[in-house]
Amino acid sequence: MAKLDSKIPSGPLADKWRKHKAEIKLVNPANKRKYEIIVVGPGLAGSSAAATLAELGYKVKCFVFHDSPRRAHSIAAQGGINAAKNYQNDGDSVYRLFYDTIKGGDYRAREANVHRLAEVSVNIIDQCVAQGVPFAREYGGLLANRSFGGAQVSRTFYARGQTGQQLLLGAYSALSRMIGAGGVQMYTQSEMLDLVVVNGHAKGIIVRNLVTGEITRHSADAVVLATGGYGNVFNLSTYARNSNATAIWRAYKRGACFANPCYTQIHPTCIPVSGDYQSKLTLMSESLRNDGRIWVPKKKEDRLKDPNTIPEEDRDYYLERIYPSFGNLAPRDVSSRAAMRMCEEGRGVGESGLGVYLDFSDAIKRLGEAGVRERYGNLFDIYHEITNENAYKTPMRIYPAVHYTMGGLWVDYNLMSNIPGLFVLGEANFSDHGANRLGASALMQGLADGYFVIPYTIGDYLAGQRPGSRPSTDSAEFKQAEENVRSITKRLLDCKGKEPVSHFHRRLGQIMWRDCGMSRTKQSLERALKEIPALREEFWQNVRVPGSADSLNQSLEMAGRVADFLELGELMCLDALTREESCGGHFREEYQYPDGECKRDDEKFAHVAAWEYQGEGKAPLRNVEDLNYEFVKMSVRSYK
Repeated sequence: MAKLDSKIPSGPLADKWRKHKAEIKLVNPANKRKYEIIVVGPGLAGSSAAATLAELGYKVKCFVFHDSPRRAHSIAAQGGINAAKNYQNDGDSVYRLFYDTIKGGDYRAREANVHRLAEVSVNIIDQCVAQGVPFAREYGGLLANRSFGGAQVSRTFYARGQTGQQLLLGAYSALSRMIGAGGVQMYTQSEMLDLVVVNGHAKGIIVRNLVTGEITRHSADAVVLATGGYGNVFNLSTYARNSNATAIWRAYKRGACFANPCYTQIHPTCIPVSGDYQSKLTLMSESLRNDGRIWVPKKKEDRLKDPNTIPEEDRDYYLERIYPSFGNLAPRDVSSRAAMRMCEEGRGVGESGLGVYLDFSDAIKRLGEAGVRERYGNLFDIYHEITNENAYKTPMRIYPAVHYTMGGLWVDYNLMSNIPGLFVLGEANFSDHGANRLGASALMQGLADGYFVIPYTIGDYLAGQRPGSRPSTDSAEFKQAEENVRSITKRLLDCKGKEPVSHFHRRLGQIMWRDCGMSRTKQSLERALKEIPALREEFWQNVRVPGSADSLNQSLEMAGRVADFLELGELMCLDALTREESCGGHFREEYQYPDGECKRDDEKFAHVAAWEYQGEGKAPLRNVEDLNYEFVKMSVRSYK
């Protein structure tokens, strides 16, 4: 059984991070040059970590399967980044951001981690402004803010609908500086396929060059994974198509615990599915809910009518009706399930009946079309390009879709997994959001982890490792890990089936969305736990992977990733079946209040479930980390 020591500092909540920084071990500046750190993933968390660690003097190797870090999926984030600066003087504070995040996560996150995130948020904005990130500003020059879901204050900083892109460019500029200075060695078009563990410590990775097919070994004193989430297990999602779980999944199979895999976030503001062979879904930023009003017709017979012909008295602004305190900015899980209920009642709009309206007519009357265009113009352009509809003239149609995963590898307060020397940042870990993430908090966590947490905490581990003691890549552990990668690759190529990889990914996604999506039941999860193993067996018997391992082979890349998804999907369903309660993004239909809200069981499930791999064909072991709330009272979450 894995030992889960959260290493949460003692003392008052507001003092924990300051106290921890003062007490952790340090590495002598001259010695930092003797340590090598591997960073996998070049998004906000990975780029900021690699750049900052190199600035401190460490030698850093950074791996990315893209041709440039600028293509990392962080670039797709639209709406903004939270920070408790209280520029609006509307009552915000570090504590309020902390509390909103705890409550938004339905009381399933660690208090200490979340409070640290709220503290650090204030510094993130200053860091990004110094890097030249073009945040929106008020007429007088002050940085502008807007509201996001789950908050009653304006704390979200933004760069139109391109916040992720601009933040990534800032982190990329810092990373590029260190590449130029020789502090970071960049490996592009390189995919991590295994973790190397030596004497119980993470000491390297096995990598495949996606262009040449060459497999190489890389040794280090510590390994940092910042590889994002696993939402593409559903096939259709707002993730980039190449986003995958392979790095964290291979680490899981080397002994790293996987925490709360069933916590997946469904975003309420996405363009609805339009066909059976659609490759991905497109997010319409949550920022649109600041000025857009969400509604469906009151009468079922009106759902196919031109929305502009439906009079005001026949429209149901259901979020404003059900959640008057938060209205259209109710949290994502709450808003998504409300949309689902409207569609189940037969009032969903569009031909499929899986859609609700996001209407800007009131905002256009108030601000003028030019004012709305200034705030959201690029998002309206995206919507027009995809749907050929003009959202200035007729309401957008939106529907919930998979967007984020709150589960991930288990980490302690130092962001280290239960494997010493393996650190996990950003969406790849589980630590900060509980069962539901508030909007604009993903960018906040990625940059907090990379710029302000890992530079301190990794030193605490390295101080206990003798400089220059990292193992040779000729060691038995490296040879075994490489052989494991080659064996998996050979097994995939030896499959001479008839169906392409996409066939199996699509079928897995259908099972996951139907049985472990926006809502789950004991019956649906048990069905999925029968169908997924059968599908996995069929995959290994009937998948077709053309080409060879010695050159560019995208079918081989995808086959490896889908093979991992087929295993991860089963773990997600097992976790969801075992957690007999509803909380945040995990909604079990058997556990709900009469009004349809989540019914938690704090007595039995106020804990983190951290699953431990036991070997192929064996059931994983469920470890538990209790969530002891000292400073916040667990209560029934209400946004009414």
